[in-house]
Amino acid sequence: MLLRDRHTPWSMRIGNGGKVKSIRASIAALSFLFLFPAAGGTQSKPEKIRIGYAARAVAHSVPYVAREAGFFAEEGIEAEIVRTAGSIAPMALVANEVHLAIMSAYLMIPVSTQNRDVAMLGGFSRYASMVFVARPDIKGAQDLKGKIVGIQRPGDAYEKSARFALRHLGLDADKDVKMLALGTNDVMWSALQTGRVSATVLSPPGTLFARKAGMNLMVDLTDLKLEYQGSTIATRRSLVQSHPKLVTGALRAIVRGVHLFKTRKEDTIRILATFLGTKDREALEESWEYAAKMPAKPYAVESAVQAVLNHLAEGDPKFARFRPRDFIEAGPLSEIDKSGYIDKLYAGR
Repeated sequence: MLLRDRHTPWSMRIGNGGKVKSIRASIAALSFLFLFPAAGGTQSKPEKIRIGYAARAVAHSVPYVAREAGFFAEEGIEAEIVRTAGSIAPMALVANEVHLAIMSAYLMIPVSTQNRDVAMLGGFSRYASMVFVARPDIKGAQDLKGKIVGIQRPGDAYEKSARFALRHLGLDADKDVKMLALGTNDVMWSALQTGRVSATVLSPPGTLFARKAGMNLMVDLTDLKLEYQGSTIATRRSLVQSHPKLVTGALRAIVRGVHLFKTRKEDTIRILATFLGTKDREALEESWEYAAKMPAKPYAVESAVQAVLNHLAEGDPKFARFRPRDFIEAGPLSEIDKSGYIDKLYAGR
């Protein structure tokens, strides 16, 4: 069963507290409880929408921030925000358990090739954005030779990020290091702390905790401007067709959430504290600085999606047959943009 998020502390915090319990979703008949009202009945206002997010990470926080700021309510929408852990996210979308979902393009695309109803309305990041972090005894690239690098799963976006960083350092990921799959962010951080691995990839606020622990932040992939579509706003094309006003309203609220990040730091940090489950001001500052770089107009970028397709094709040649436009449904966001809505937001700051 897909559970409501209780905002337990963020999974990357130092110490024994803060471990986020995995949400195990069974895609079952209960999903019908969350579908839209039947056509023959009287619809109540506001309209309801369920939005899932795949990870308790700042890049996935925008819908939550938008809801807490009241932007969905102003669109006449009652938004429920739920966590759909990891690979469950696209399955929940396919099964109608959620109507929108924030997930990586790497997770979304394979499901979309099997179910063409799944598409991305937009995206929050077009560049690889993790940080390659090593233990204090690793001073330079040569110290990594023969060492173990922690990732989540073989072939995933974490491994790709590690490979980007290793290549930047002049190392061959297949010859100079060994990749160790650890499964989750909290295990990756724990393995780095204990020395089980010599390096891994993190994102804020994990980078702050790593810095405080004396780790060596070797490569910030954001600085390299390597295109790779990260977090996306995914939905079903059938929902866009059957409930266009709802989708457009939800997107407007999300666009305003991005605007809040970029223009109202303190309000955003206050909301992030609940989402991330931490009161650590430095961690919240670092998270905000990371997310405030999101584009004002959160389009999915074809060249960045192509980079993900190229990555997936390394493991399965079938992905080479597809093109970015096969997965992007930009119509609703484009409509909002052409109306001048986003430009007016930023004109008033």
